[in-house]
Amino acid sequence: MYRYLGELLTRAAGSGAVASAYADAGLPASASLLRLQRYSQVVDKEDDPNFFRMVEGFFDRGAAIVEDKLVESLKTRETPEQKRHRVRGILKIIKPCNHVLAVSFPLKRDNGEWEIVEGYRAQHSQHRTPCKGGIRYSTEVSVDEVKALASLMTYKCAVVDVPFGGAKAGVKINPKDYSDNELEKITRRFTIELAKKGFIGPGIDVPAPDMSTGEREMSWIADTYANTMGHHDINAHACVTGKPISQGGIHGRISATGRGVFHGIENFVNEAAYMSQLGLNPGFGDKTFVIQGFGNVGLHSMRYLHRFGAKCVGVGELDGSIWNPNGIDPKELEDYKLAHGTIVGFPKATPYEGSILEADCDILIPAASEKQLTKNNASSVKAKIIAEGANGPTTPEADKIFLERNIMVIPDMYLNAGGVTVSYFEWLKNLNHVSYGRLTFKYERDSNYHLLMSVQESLERKFGKHGGSIPVVPTSEFQDRIAGASEKDIVHSGLAYTMERSARQIMRTANKYNLGLDLRTAAYVNAIEKVFKVYNEAGLTFT
Repeated sequence: MYRYLGELLTRAAGSGAVASAYADAGLPASASLLRLQRYSQVVDKEDDPNFFRMVEGFFDRGAAIVEDKLVESLKTRETPEQKRHRVRGILKIIKPCNHVLAVSFPLKRDNGEWEIVEGYRAQHSQHRTPCKGGIRYSTEVSVDEVKALASLMTYKCAVVDVPFGGAKAGVKINPKDYSDNELEKITRRFTIELAKKGFIGPGIDVPAPDMSTGEREMSWIADTYANTMGHHDINAHACVTGKPISQGGIHGRISATGRGVFHGIENFVNEAAYMSQLGLNPGFGDKTFVIQGFGNVGLHSMRYLHRFGAKCVGVGELDGSIWNPNGIDPKELEDYKLAHGTIVGFPKATPYEGSILEADCDILIPAASEKQLTKNNASSVKAKIIAEGANGPTTPEADKIFLERNIMVIPDMYLNAGGVTVSYFEWLKNLNHVSYGRLTFKYERDSNYHLLMSVQESLERKFGKHGGSIPVVPTSEFQDRIAGASEKDIVHSGLAYTMERSARQIMRTANKYNLGLDLRTAAYVNAIEKVFKVYNEAGLTFT
């Protein structure tokens, strides 16, 4: 029964917002247009909104725009009034968080002391199963945070057409305060608590790495589940993604989120129509960028942007920021941080005084934590493109200011979806029990060689062999691919295609509804349409 406590509380708290979002649906077109240009009142005076209410506010905005279209799209014998009731009813089903689990368990420290560890797992939606979302270790973890992040996961998966529901977990600890042995105890016990309550399983709920977790923790989770609740399940190791290769992981998963950030920026930076609105030239050649947060996402985003010609001029972390207008090399900075545990003091840059978010650059990538860009600093941001590598870094008030200032915000629910996209590939690999390319690798290589031989023989039959055999030399690009696609090649190709297709969908929606640079609302509209379609066509089991 306690599983559904979060759902009941959410529905009670959210009912007022739902009602207000749809109360004025009967307004004339001109009034409706004005209504759509306003933001949900989800922020307080300090612009520190409740994170879950903040996501709900963005959802309300998208739902208000798309509601009429959803009503029109229903091909049933219902009356117009019944159709509207159906649409509003399904939108009310989509919005709240379905299940929230809170657990507490004891930990015996290495020094013999005991303490209680708190953890949470939120499942926002089961319109698609399994649910999918990371596990983070942070002292800032709360029920509100995991609910917000779980809801973002639902919409994120829908935007990039990954067939998962949204979920998120958090354990309220600072991992730096615990030994490796203690972290293993915490991770394994949390896994058991999730399994006991039906919050983990290959077809139920599949966690992944998040803040302060990685391959090691995912390996512990997979091993714990496979040797306990999942010992009869041949697919047990599909209970979690982001694992090491030896445990069923996939090549390219570690860099997936950062690589997805790069591809997401690339799709919009190369679009001349958007760049002209911002007064910039298409392409990366003359672009400078700043990154807040030099973790997994920040590092790999910086690597790929640097590789394709953009220049990183600033990096910020919790303990300080650095600046070099001539550019910062990502490999050199990575090596320095590995050696010193910080970016502060990096010899090829100077300390940056003030907020790195307000530094002079073309592209700003907040890749740290939520609610970093608020109404207090939005007016001081100098970048023309804000690429949200983190989840929820921009508050609604700041979002409104950016739109007024003609600043493009590439939203988190699209931009950092590279991680869940490649997690989907890993999950499929685990269910198939074979790595990508293994069955076709030799066949493709032999086929390519036969193709070259066929070309050579055709030329020799036509022109003869008077001067000897006619050499057919493959280009360097074809030579690299002649042996067929490796698993990493397939993953990278699938990720690039996913990000490109989703970007085109967002652009079309923004154009269709005349949203201008409001890409976030366009992404929410896309997500709502897709989730709505699943609920509508599947029907409701019990009502």
